[in-house]
Amino acid sequence: MRPASSAVDGFFSHLTNGLDELDQSLASDDFMSLHFLQHTATLLRSIHSQLTGVVQKLHLPVGGKWLDEYMDESSRLWDLCHVIKLGVSGVESYCSAGSDVVSSIDRWRRADPNPHLARQVMRSVAICRREAMGLEEENRVLVETRIPPASLRFDDRVPMESRYNGFNGFRRVLYALRNASSLLLMILLWGSVSCSPELAVMKNSTFFSSEFAASMVRLQQRMVEKMEGLADRPGILMYEFQQAQAAADELLEELERAGCELDFAGGAFKEKAESLKGWLAMLRCGTENLVGQMDDFFDEIVEGRKKLLDICSH
Repeated sequence: MRPASSAVDGFFSHLTNGLDELDQSLASDDFMSLHFLQHTATLLRSIHSQLTGVVQKLHLPVGGKWLDEYMDESSRLWDLCHVIKLGVSGVESYCSAGSDVVSSIDRWRRADPNPHLARQVMRSVAICRREAMGLEEENRVLVETRIPPASLRFDDRVPMESRYNGFNGFRRVLYALRNASSLLLMILLWGSVSCSPELAVMKNSTFFSSEFAASMVRLQQRMVEKMEGLADRPGILMYEFQQAQAAADELLEELERAGCELDFAGGAFKEKAESLKGWLAMLRCGTENLVGQMDDFFDEIVEGRKKLLDICSH
């Protein structure tokens, strides 16, 4: 029993440290930056991997109900992460529209003053802005139609001690994984897909008292504080996406003000054009990384399910 108890304690220590580190990075990062979202995805993958490792040390009964409970939870993770991947992939498509803006500006810079090219640049910026608005609407519908609110609510019932420690502590680990995953998935959805008020269930939970629970509540509270500073703005909260949109808006204003008489060599136009180009580059790189993390997580879920099925078959 001692190795099993040590494995469970190790899982909770890993989870608590991971939540505390995420909380600290939220304090230092720009709110919902891609760095923070990637950190969140890494922690989600890590605690799932830790759980499958713990199971191998618990000497669980073959064919026990514990396997069904794990399969249900891993299916939930799969479905929600698939929605996250779809939403992030949409942001990648938005980057393509942004690349057209950069290309049209470069063509205009290389040519003699040309009203036709000036209008082409303005049109490409307007298209980029419409792509952003369309993406936010598509992602809002994606969340509303593909995610039942109940799938992200915390299990805040205080379980009976005997049930909580069932299967050598497996239920204790799964219970913690389910609650922590709900918070991490909520963060990923708000940042990269859509911030939906209907899914805002991040309230102080009354589930079991522990260091893990305290770390989770701290992270929840910091998220709520950050959200309150956004004046309830719905949509994609990803920091780089918001900055790219702001840069496109400023660039269009400059184009409308100065038209084809714009000074390319200096002044506000050059600064705004470079700003948009930089934010789009960071957005493309970061979203590619996030999609890659989701793909890797899908592989890890498949591997974890096979591993636990193998334990049952032996």
